[in-house]
Amino acid sequence: MSSAAAFSYAPLLPTGPDLTEYRLVTDEGVDVVNGPGGRRFLTVDPGALTALTAEAMHDIAHFLRPAHLAQLRSIIDDPAASPNDRFVALDLLRNANIAAGGVLPMCQDTGTAIVMGKRGRHVLTDGTDAEAISRGVYQAYTRLNLRYSQLAPLTMWDERNTGSNLPAQVELYAEDPDGHADAYKFLFMAKGGGSANKSYLYQETKALLNPTRMMQFLEEKLRLIGTAACPPYHLAVVIGGTSAEYALKTAKYASAKYLDALPTQGSMSAHGFRDLELEAEVLELTRNFGIGAQFGGRYFCHDVRVVRLPRHGASCPVAIAVSCSADRQAVAKITPSGVWLERLETDPARYLPDVTDETLETEEVVRVDLNRPMGEIRAELSKYPVKTRLSLTGPLVVARDIAHAKIAERLDAGEPMPQYLRDHAVYYAGPAKTPEGYASGSFGPTTAGRMDAYVEKFQAAGGSMVMLAKGNRSTQVTRSCQAHGGFYLGSIGGPAARLAQDCIKHVEVLEYAELGMEAVWKIEVEDFPAFIVVDDKGNDFFAEVTKPVLTVGRR
Repeated sequence: MSSAAAFSYAPLLPTGPDLTEYRLVTDEGVDVVNGPGGRRFLTVDPGALTALTAEAMHDIAHFLRPAHLAQLRSIIDDPAASPNDRFVALDLLRNANIAAGGVLPMCQDTGTAIVMGKRGRHVLTDGTDAEAISRGVYQAYTRLNLRYSQLAPLTMWDERNTGSNLPAQVELYAEDPDGHADAYKFLFMAKGGGSANKSYLYQETKALLNPTRMMQFLEEKLRLIGTAACPPYHLAVVIGGTSAEYALKTAKYASAKYLDALPTQGSMSAHGFRDLELEAEVLELTRNFGIGAQFGGRYFCHDVRVVRLPRHGASCPVAIAVSCSADRQAVAKITPSGVWLERLETDPARYLPDVTDETLETEEVVRVDLNRPMGEIRAELSKYPVKTRLSLTGPLVVARDIAHAKIAERLDAGEPMPQYLRDHAVYYAGPAKTPEGYASGSFGPTTAGRMDAYVEKFQAAGGSMVMLAKGNRSTQVTRSCQAHGGFYLGSIGGPAARLAQDCIKHVEVLEYAELGMEAVWKIEVEDFPAFIVVDDKGNDFFAEVTKPVLTVGRR
């Protein structure tokens, strides 16, 4: 063997200076005390950790970063954006304005609470940091109009909602953040199921590490993300990694802009770095997919982060992750001067354009009366091609995973399809808590693909003839709709607060009240936006835009 290289050390992810704008949450619960050797120590009470966490979870449920809002506005101003791109961007901006009121969260799936902290060596706590942080999560989710999504496994097969959105994912590291021994720094995230489910790991080889193969690989894999996680996305791609789990974790951090200050070139210290050139090329690649901001266009992604990591010679993990239109994260810090949280945008109205809906509409909007018999609704939908924009008014039945499973069990037992699924279109969704004085809590669509396995069975029994949700469907759904005369309508993923305030007029439980947000509901909607995605003739809007077409490599 050759002689060893000289020792050198660099952190795997060396980040630059922190340029975040912070606001003071409190100066209580922190103090500076003298220690041995003339050192000064920052003491942090558990209550300060709880207060910071509760405040952070509130803010990321209701506010967005200014940069994210500016990117939405830029879509509206871009003449190359499609009408559907601009319509989605405007709806998301309106949703941000409603959420900023602090009552309705921006998305009904208020997520798994994820907290990562780095505690400097001169920071003293009582050692119950994870518990104090979890208490802050508990306070936010139980006091605000947020949804409880965490399921406790009671047996291998039986689960029950914890009723508090706990447990949180809390990861704490003993590390001087940014070289400061007397600082405690955090990343707070709320990760909904839709975007979390679009985290991918691929175990590749050295053969991937050339420009042509890399771009072909990325086109194939990125198209598979689809729209179920509510684009436009902040996309992160990580190539390499000392382990598979480290690659995935790095992709999550990168999608949250947490690693933006990484170096932009590598060295023999073997640290990670950003490839800015490849980021620009991948962004342009996504512009040409045709998927756009959910229903055709250029804006599948706002931006792209590509991080290159060191790797074992026999392994080449590739991790892909997205942050969705509910771009929910914020950084924070505790220093001798107090408890500080990233300043998010509390006045998103300044990003709204001076335009009306009519300015953005260049195509016909078809109004569909859901009070009519199902046969008449289907006959009306059959007149129009996929991608047609709709405005729905009337009753919808709401059912998602657990309700579908229970109804499937009834069909298997020889019972008939419930009449409500025969008479009404079904909306795949699950609401957040309803604020006082509102008809509904935030009530956006959930991922349609999770119900794909039920469609043929249900349609054969006369139900689910018109389905409404977000994201693309499998070919078995297209075949079933063609065989049975059904339709799948795509709803805009993301604007759950706007739908609750402007479109949903009444909500009542029809069945399975014990399931909470997973119950079967009946809702009344008015001017509810949707698009025809799969029709009764076997056409699927997403079928074409998910096919790879790249034939050339990286320039």
